[in-house]
Amino acid sequence: MKPVSVLCVVSTLVVLCASMTAEQKLKNCNDVRAAYSSKGFNVNDVPNKGVNGAPLKVCPQGFSCCTLEMEEKLSQQSHTEIKAPVSRLSTNLQTTFRQRHDHFDKFFRELLKKAEVSLHNMFVRTYGMMYVQNAELFKNFFEALTRYYVSGSAAVNLDSMLSDFWADLLERMFRLVNVQYEFSDAYMDCVSQHTEQLQPFGDVPRKLRIQLTRAFVAARTFVRGLKLMPEVVNKVSTVSASPNCVRASMKMLYCPYCSGQVALKPCQNYCLNVLRGCLANQADLDTEWNNFLDAMLSLADRLEGPFNFESVMEPIDVKLSDAIMNMQENSMQVSQKVFQGCGQPKPNPAFRSTRSIKDTDLNGRFRPYSPFRPGAQPTTAAGTSLDRLTNDVKKKLKHAKKFWSTLPETVCAGERIAPGDDCWNGTAKSRYESVVIGNGLANQVSNPDVDVDITKPDIVIRSQIAALKEMTSWLKAAHSGNDISIDNDEDSSGGEESGSGCDSPPCDTDIYFSTPPNPDKPVVDQVVKSLPPSDGGVASKGSMALALCGLALALLAPHLR
Repeated sequence: MKPVSVLCVVSTLVVLCASMTAEQKLKNCNDVRAAYSSKGFNVNDVPNKGVNGAPLKVCPQGFSCCTLEMEEKLSQQSHTEIKAPVSRLSTNLQTTFRQRHDHFDKFFRELLKKAEVSLHNMFVRTYGMMYVQNAELFKNFFEALTRYYVSGSAAVNLDSMLSDFWADLLERMFRLVNVQYEFSDAYMDCVSQHTEQLQPFGDVPRKLRIQLTRAFVAARTFVRGLKLMPEVVNKVSTVSASPNCVRASMKMLYCPYCSGQVALKPCQNYCLNVLRGCLANQADLDTEWNNFLDAMLSLADRLEGPFNFESVMEPIDVKLSDAIMNMQENSMQVSQKVFQGCGQPKPNPAFRSTRSIKDTDLNGRFRPYSPFRPGAQPTTAAGTSLDRLTNDVKKKLKHAKKFWSTLPETVCAGERIAPGDDCWNGTAKSRYESVVIGNGLANQVSNPDVDVDITKPDIVIRSQIAALKEMTSWLKAAHSGNDISIDNDEDSSGGEESGSGCDSPPCDTDIYFSTPPNPDKPVVDQVVKSLPPSDGGVASKGSMALALCGLALALLAPHLR
């Protein structure tokens, strides 16, 4: 017999033997029937023994335990099983950061409320009826701060609000320390217009403005970042799989069923290529996602340091009291400048100078505030301090890095894949020979297992990439003490004074007021601007005594009537 003839005979025998082996293996499909039924499908869909697989669209078309109807049902099942671990991981991430958002938001809101209550209690004890009769000024102050925290300068222009607050406080105190005079509304407008030039409250307004601007911008921007995270994850994780992804998942997970190998699992590298193809658009989110997380971590450091919201709000009652005390001590000089700049006021005919006042303490002072005194940090609904909250969220933020690009590795692990070469490679139980491709849409042009159209990026995911990029720019601005969020006015950031502070020796050593002054150039009334400073002589002391007497009368007025 010729060698060629021998070769043909041998080849034919090999094919026949292989066919007989496959047919013998699929003589019954009992294992497939049991596995198919365990997925919740009707066992009657499965043939009792192997049939011709020619109608199949995904799996090998030889002798098979699958019908076209089974293939369609298993395709949907494969989609569910591929999506399940991604959905679980995404849900866990959403839950984690929803909780952190709620913790921070409750903490900041409660700090605002506690600061308001603390100021009220302190001022009632110290100023009595004088405060009670003007309490709405401070109530409105805290309401405005709360609105600013919630809505930014879309609701409150912080600079304007603070300017109005100090002007209103000056007007009320000026009347109290000059109760012997009568002031018209026009006269008080003149006084209010020169609040900044008169500096009746010392340097407290400037410092407090810088401090509040930085702390509030950092706090509200950080909370907005925490709120954005679960929103992005939710939208990205619900993006539907493409038909090609469903087809590839079916081939990977359930085509072994059709050949009767129900326990055979995919090779790891095969699984990675399928998942990287299916999650190509999600992987493209990773760069902006990581940039966003880095910006969140940097702002968290600010919250622990110079932009510490807790360290601003906890002592605000003391700082406002210091401003009031400064006005009391300098009321003589302030009044002299006002009288010369706005004109000599008319005497108040209702003023009775013969009243004698006894046992009136007009020089009450508060204990000096130390930002590091023990027990200063409040107990809140969040159940912890800002430092602890920040440390916790920083760990979670770091853990969330590279979430999207590592999803394929996370899914293609453990019991979902078979180690070594004893695995399903897409066509048989053997080694997977293809190279594992990279993450992202651009790399999928060479994916051997999923047909991905790299010319059509997913619109939902691209919109979330844009949202992350925009939020990152807000976070970076907040890191410098500026608010550039789109719903804010141009001038709401606090100007140049809202920068990151100064570490050089000439700067103030108080870390909470570390930014050097850089006020806008004032437009000063020429008369007020030209006034000489007080010489502290006898006349000045007499004016101070008269001012304090007026303050006492205002304090006790309800009891003298």
